[in-house]
Amino acid sequence: MPRFSIVIPCFNAASTLAETLNSITAQVFTDWEALCVDDGSCDGTRELVEDYQNRDPRIQLLRNPGKGPSAARNFGALTAARGDILCFCDADDIWTPDKLGQLDHQFRLHDLDGIYAKVGFFRTAPGDGYRRSTVKPSALTITDMLSENPVCTLSNLSLRKSCFDAIGGFDPGFVHNEDLDLLVRLLGAGAVILGTDVLQVWYRCSPDGLSSDLEEMERSRRAILERARTFGVQSDAKAEAAYLRYLARRSLRLKSHRFQALALTLRGINHSPSGFFDPLHRGAGTAAASIVALALPQTLRSTLFS
Repeated sequence: MPRFSIVIPCFNAASTLAETLNSITAQVFTDWEALCVDDGSCDGTRELVEDYQNRDPRIQLLRNPGKGPSAARNFGALTAARGDILCFCDADDIWTPDKLGQLDHQFRLHDLDGIYAKVGFFRTAPGDGYRRSTVKPSALTITDMLSENPVCTLSNLSLRKSCFDAIGGFDPGFVHNEDLDLLVRLLGAGAVILGTDVLQVWYRCSPDGLSSDLEEMERSRRAILERARTFGVQSDAKAEAAYLRYLARRSLRLKSHRFQALALTLRGINHSPSGFFDPLHRGAGTAAASIVALALPQTLRSTLFS
């Protein structure tokens, strides 16, 4: 029985998956299995995983019996995983070599259900960007999930399998924000999820990897707000402003209408100026970028803000 089960949903990921798998096989802590759940790729993804599997039996290729990343993650985590702890990793992200060793130490040291860490953002190679996420000094709450998600990406979330199993995994009904919905349900069920103040994940920033359906993201957020209300937690104006700031920043990276980011920025400020400009550098940077974007060609805008 491995200590960790790493679940990697894959769809046409041949251009990035090798870097992801290399970062996993480079882990200093070696007691793991990696479950690559293919979702119908037609670009050589399966062949790539088979090559890694032939060289390292800890890597397995699975076929998603459902459809979509949530179904793929559920199949890997609920059906195939044998480890005590689940780690999720997207097929274009990269882990630092000490990630699993650090997680093993933290899970043994503390009575925790889940752990997340700091994320570094990059375009071509880890370290080519300066942005890093931050972690909260206290355990996550549902309220934290209603503004900007401190976990940032599922590649940064590790959970005890028993905790994940108890809530039935991901809700496949969510096309967007499935990570937020999972975290709200975990926290509502009493899970304790703490951050560790070390960098463990490199997140690949690419306009092509972002969802362009911001309206659908807002709809799924409304469903999450309903879910939070079942646990007695209500959103407030500051949380709404922070979420609209997140959508504005996302809009800047997409092939969206040049006025969309500014419209989202104005909506956020209207909800709560203090919420939008906290922290000041993020709010002011988003507001300034949404104005500058009006004068930029779309291609330059996407490249500049990615």
